[in-house]
Order: sequence, then C-alpha cells, then structure tokens
Amino acid sequence: MAKHRSTDPVSNPQTDADLQAFRAAVRDVKPLAQTPQAAGLARRKPRANLRRSASSPLLDAAADTLPAGDPVPGEPVAAGDALSFQRPGVGIRVARRLRRGLYPVEDELDLHGLNQTEARAQLAEFISSSRDAGRRCVRIIHGKGYRSGARGPVLKNAVNLWLRRHLDVMAFASARAIDGGTGAVYVLLRA
Repeated sequence: MAKHRSTDPVSNPQTDADLQAFRAAVRDVKPLAQTPQAAGLARRKPRANLRRSASSPLLDAAADTLPAGDPVPGEPVAAGDALSFQRPGVGIRVARRLRRGLYPVEDELDLHGLNQTEARAQLAEFISSSRDAGRRCVRIIHGKGYRSGARGPVLKNAVNLWLRRHLDVMAFASARAIDGGTGAVYVLLRA
C-alpha cells in the first residue's frame, strides 16, 4: 500500500508544526548576492552531432598532418605497444572477439611506405568504400615504425588518432601475430 502525503497543512497538524519550525530556523537567512559571470567563461553551446556525408572529408581537419616531433597529441605509443579502442555501446564480448581475430577480415589496406598525407587520404577513402560496400571488419597495416628512429612509429600513432576520430569506426584492436601483430589493426565498422 502506497503512502499518500497530504499537501493540505490543515488536514495534518504535524505538517503545520514542521512548517513553523522550518520558518523559524531560516528566518535570518539572506540570499547570496549574484556575481556576474567572468568574461571568457561563458558556457559554450553544445555542438550538434552531425553525420558526415560521403562527399565530405571523413577525418577531422585537425588530424591532417601531425608534426614530426609529437605524432599524436597526448601519449604516443611505442613500436611494440598494442592498440585498442572501443566506442561507448560496443560490448565487451565484441571487443574481445575483435582482439582475438574472430571476425572475418573482408578487406585490407597496407599503408607501408606512405607519408602521413597520403596515408590519411587512402585511409579515409578505404573506410568510406568499405562501409559503402557493407564490410564489417577490415585490417589496416600501418607497420611497427622501426625505421622511424627517435620519432617513434609515425604512421602507427597517426592511424591510432585518425581511427579514434572517424565516425564510422566502432572499435579497433591490434591484430594477432599471424596477421601483422602490433603493426596492424582489425577495425570494426559501423553496420
């Protein structure tokens, strides 16, 4: 049986006594003065989550060409580090199956020997055409970056960033050793 609260103070004498006690307790309280908001701290308007069309560039303009000193903003990965990413809503089992290579790879792109500009253009075109063809899982070979010297793996870091920013990429994980290991990634595309 649900309890029903009465909103009428006359029908409940306990509510009337509580109300008087509350008013007595807060009688001397004064509201705080409102301070104007500092310039430059105004709230930003939320951006609309726009779906990119097939004719527009599919990767963020900020990821065009990354500087050679710091290929990925944030924490760069080393040649032997495994890559892994999943969007919110992608289940743990799906990510685990992707890491284990249990999804059939329907197409592959090899970025060896390309500079960042060429690699970015080919990656955007490859993902767009793969998604349009209805492919669900593809492999991208970026290499381990052993010949990059002190800069670390340039393409590996760039691909890591670009795939995270791409709207059609739901998850990716470094491939099994037989499929390229940490020099390639399995990419799960939006259905």
